Amino acid sequence: MSTAGRSRTPVARRWRFVLRRLGFYLVALWSAITLNFFLPRLMPGDPSAAIVDKLQRVSGQQLDPAALRSVQKIFGEPSANLGRQYVDYLAQLARFDLGVSVSNFPVPVSDLVWQGLPWTMLLVGSTTVVAFVLGTGLGAFAGWRAGSRFDTVISPLTTFVSAVPYFWTALIALWVFGFSLGWFPLSGGYDADLDIGFSPGFLLSVLHYGALPATTILFSAFGGWLLGMRNMTVTTVREDYVLLAQAKGLSEKRVLLRYAARNAMLPNFTGFALALGHVVGGALLTEIVFSYPGIGYLLFTALQQRDYPVMQGVFLLITLTVLLANLLADSVYALLDPRIREGG
Repeated sequence: MSTAGRSRTPVARRWRFVLRRLGFYLVALWSAITLNFFLPRLMPGDPSAAIVDKLQRVSGQQLDPAALRSVQKIFGEPSANLGRQYVDYLAQLARFDLGVSVSNFPVPVSDLVWQGLPWTMLLVGSTTVVAFVLGTGLGAFAGWRAGSRFDTVISPLTTFVSAVPYFWTALIALWVFGFSLGWFPLSGGYDADLDIGFSPGFLLSVLHYGALPATTILFSAFGGWLLGMRNMTVTTVREDYVLLAQAKGLSEKRVLLRYAARNAMLPNFTGFALALGHVVGGALLTEIVFSYPGIGYLLFTALQQRDYPVMQGVFLLITLTVLLANLLADSVYALLDPRIREGG
């Protein structure tokens, strides 16, 4: 029985670690939702007044009291009790209801979010994966061949590229390849004359419009993965288990992939999980520069138009993705590295 108990101990430790982290992230989620509720209410103005002003400008007359009460019921009344508003907000979230947009009234916020999310995932999500794979692979090879001609060229080059601010890269690429040469469109995500669908013409248009912003993200992002993996591989190849594998006469490729790179990529994997969590929020600068129709551009326009419901919805989505990515990174890293479980 003692042997069986010992055999179950590692599994129990894994689950205890995951449950502890899950409890921590649930508290963090509640804190983020609470902040998401209070922060817009501390800002000047309120959504009800904004939509009333907009309707009165359009109609050219004062809103009658019944219509005013309807607007306040939808967007919330600033003079109402905050506790009651908070309970209503939690109940609203439980129904997956993010409210109604002020600037696009009466379009629900969830519709706007779901329209922009696929564009952000397509652009930033795919380039994040490609940058991670490319940077990690080249970094492992550079670290394995430290001091070689490849390493002496690629490491300083990527250090320089990583030091250049992204907005410089994006603006220069837009001016050279979009404005001067005219190879790529200056803004948008697809040709507005085409119907949205899975037709070959529309898909080619999406690739054409997304090629330049995707290339700039890839150019700026892969250097960090490469340098991190290169430095970890240089350290890992000096470990005893790698030297023992080489002494056994194993092939260079097997030693690199099965022993050195496998252990050296643990920090990179954690960074990759966190990078996936920041895909939604990290798209802001890219989508502003290229006017790309994703979540980042939606947040930018909402800030300009003081569309508080949309801002709340996007902030909540960003919070959820970051917390989920952190939980995933913690859990998987604990499964891969038992030292985390033992110390946690």
